Amino acid sequence: MSYRTEEVAYVQPAQPAGAAQAAQQQRSTAEYRALDAAHHIHPFSDMGSLNRSGSRVIVKAQGVYLWDSDGNKIIDGMAGLWCVNVGYGRKELADAAYRQMQELPFYNTFFKTTHPPVIELSALLAELAPEPFNHFFYCNSGSEGNDTVLRIVHQYWATQGKHSKKFVISRKNGYHGSTIAGGTLGGMGYMHEQMPSKVENIVHIDQPYFFGEAEGNLTPEEFALARAQQLEAKILEIGADNVAAFIGEPFQGAGGVIFPASTYWPEIQRICRKYDILLVADEVIGGFGRTGEWFAHQHFGFEPDLITLAKGLTSGYVPMGAVGLHDRVAKAIIENGDFNHGLTYSGHPVAAAVAVANLKLLRDDKIVERVKTDTGPYFQKKLRDTFANHPIIGEISGAGLVAGLQLAEDPKARKRFANGGEVGTICRDFCFNGNLIMRATGDRMLLSPPLVINKLEIDEIVAKAKYAIDATAQQLGIS
Repeated sequence: MSYRTEEVAYVQPAQPAGAAQAAQQQRSTAEYRALDAAHHIHPFSDMGSLNRSGSRVIVKAQGVYLWDSDGNKIIDGMAGLWCVNVGYGRKELADAAYRQMQELPFYNTFFKTTHPPVIELSALLAELAPEPFNHFFYCNSGSEGNDTVLRIVHQYWATQGKHSKKFVISRKNGYHGSTIAGGTLGGMGYMHEQMPSKVENIVHIDQPYFFGEAEGNLTPEEFALARAQQLEAKILEIGADNVAAFIGEPFQGAGGVIFPASTYWPEIQRICRKYDILLVADEVIGGFGRTGEWFAHQHFGFEPDLITLAKGLTSGYVPMGAVGLHDRVAKAIIENGDFNHGLTYSGHPVAAAVAVANLKLLRDDKIVERVKTDTGPYFQKKLRDTFANHPIIGEISGAGLVAGLQLAEDPKARKRFANGGEVGTICRDFCFNGNLIMRATGDRMLLSPPLVINKLEIDEIVAKAKYAIDATAQQLGIS
């Protein structure tokens, strides 16, 4: 089967003539924007500013491309929001959803009940995940997955009779969702400022951000090791008998695609094992092929006790999240009474059916292997060759089909712009106007395209990114 997404025509079920006619009618961009401004509050947005400028209205998508209501064709360098791994317009996923909606559109998994899609999904995930992961709990998003992780962690230690183990250690500038619990786990100050009610017993250590925070003559490996050792210092400060878990993204996603040096994760794992602390890998972004491995923790060579999953689980076609439990954690949960946690849509049959179809595409079309051996290395080399010695690029981090480009005033001196967030916004706007989706996180520009992208499309993304970054440098008067 081809890696490329083919143009397909999805046959809709018959509709009454009036409904079909109404469905074909489209509003103008101005009408869409007016209604959007009147009724829709967007995530993470300054709504006053957005409503004055007007949202870009995306109306269709195919492969790695989007089209807006003005007919502009846009290449999606972010796979939606890190999630559309199999690309847009996959008929296999639409068919799976339609069949399941006809057969069993919904039933819950409470009350000693299950259904075939969630059974099949669980068995398939056990096949694809590393050997110790054979049990999965379902939710609707990565945020809910990390809320669930907290419940599992505390329940696990209660079953071990270690009720004092209540503290969870996370990292500054990590992102674990925007629920109250997820937002507390993530160490992003601007989110905390809007959330005076936080989950107790969560503390943070520093991130392994070499370019922005290393001082003196430390090598990346020495710096990463020092940052990992902050975990041990924090454990000793709190008391090992009081620490339940450490959670981290294998690479920081929304924090800027920050990849720690090779010394980081082995030391984190050593410390967790030494003090009998659960190690949680937030794989919401990294899971399902992004780095060229099925799970990002495999790229970094460590073994977590819990993994949080979402995004690539269904390629974003429908909402779904999950938590994978290492056998020893699952055994404790299964054999010790009620686990009093759940959601109406846990293991939703339509979401599960779509997830099964999605994961089979990733497996059977060998998409993950292709990222590891072909398109991923090509993407990384293309970026590094294109931006070598660029006057405002300080580093490129990443693996597979994910990358972070550091904007810098003086790259060789690792000097960041004083107004880095503004510079990132300038660059993002050039991307936006050039019909490229490339995300700005402060002074880092992020790329995470669909995993089905081909080399010509990679060339297009990199060329458009270079145009935007060159234009940014020109506007700043740097050459």
